[in-house]
Amino acid sequence: MQSLKILYLCHRFPYPGNDGSRVRSFNLIRHFKSQGHQVTVASLTRSDHETAAGEPLNEYCDKVIAGQVSEAVQNCRMVAYLFTPVPSSIAYFYSSRLKQRIAEEISTNRPDLIYVHCSSVAHYVAEYDIPKIMDFVDMDSAKWLIYSRFKSFPINLGYWYEGIRLRRAEKKLAQQFSVSTCITRTELDTLNNYNLDIDGDWFPNGVDSDFFCPDPDPGSYQPDTISFIGRMDYYPNIEAMLRFCNDILPLIQQHKPDARMIIIGANPAPEIRRLEQLNSVTVTGTVDDVRDYVRSSAVMVAPLNIARGTQNKILEAMAMGVPVVCSSVAARGVEAEHGKNILVAANNQECADQVLHVLNNAEQRRSLSLEGRTLIEQQYTWDNALQRLNTIVERCLSGK
Repeated sequence: MQSLKILYLCHRFPYPGNDGSRVRSFNLIRHFKSQGHQVTVASLTRSDHETAAGEPLNEYCDKVIAGQVSEAVQNCRMVAYLFTPVPSSIAYFYSSRLKQRIAEEISTNRPDLIYVHCSSVAHYVAEYDIPKIMDFVDMDSAKWLIYSRFKSFPINLGYWYEGIRLRRAEKKLAQQFSVSTCITRTELDTLNNYNLDIDGDWFPNGVDSDFFCPDPDPGSYQPDTISFIGRMDYYPNIEAMLRFCNDILPLIQQHKPDARMIIIGANPAPEIRRLEQLNSVTVTGTVDDVRDYVRSSAVMVAPLNIARGTQNKILEAMAMGVPVVCSSVAARGVEAEHGKNILVAANNQECADQVLHVLNNAEQRRSLSLEGRTLIEQQYTWDNALQRLNTIVERCLSGK
């Protein structure tokens, strides 16, 4: 592929690429640059600290357009759009200054390709007649509609209305872009169900399997420890851990009294912090390195009721050789086989049973550990994911 000028637009500043909303963008930017392309990254930052922390991104691209906004202003903008046809999500990620700087960049250094990560920022470039890829990643409208089922009246109506508005916006955007992509087959099925005449495809996230590697001593884990990884100010993670610690962990402790839960993740919400009042629950908050915490556990759980796309926590745990017990909805984002390289539970009791199965059976744990790691090496390396992306880019540029 010849050298391209690429404008890469994303909703979360992609450095440091250390959480689910940033890891995909960071790896794609680094990949485009490594292939000799000229890469300009445009994104919002929300504080002086975030702007400063993102400065090393300049090492992985040619230019950064960072539009710094006030979190308070963006929240007010989001509320102001609650009763309009425009999704509040789009209003939250809007900046007139960033829009102006993107327009100036396109005018003076017209890109060969525009790549957009997340529909919430697609409005900045949707009207340009340039080959464009819309990476929906997850179909956000579906996630908001699911949220509405877990919220009480009248808040649930707000989530429902946002889902309806986003779905309408997604349909329009898919028709304005050359190619639309998602992170899993399931997300692509949601897009295809819109019955639009578009070019749609998918490519997965990868895992840095050299970084997320098994413990050199496979027997060094703590046999009664259960772990969970994720940002703990994120509602799907909060809901999952409240339910696990209050409803599922007691079922496990009926048979394994010494079973303990460790919740690893930044910014724990107050209700998550209060879980430490329960027997055998530890909440770490932000840690320098999650690997030692996860590798010291016998099993990692992902009992999510709300899950779209791929859960990086599942891929990372499998890469580290730690067996995973997850919900049915979380399992949809991973091409894994129940009983071979992952364990899937449909309800609280099944989740408790599957966790106990791992805690009580060292040989089964070893088998799940090896098979999980093998799956990552065969299907979820970044090399494999980015080869699929290269094909999509070539198709976009060819206009076919």
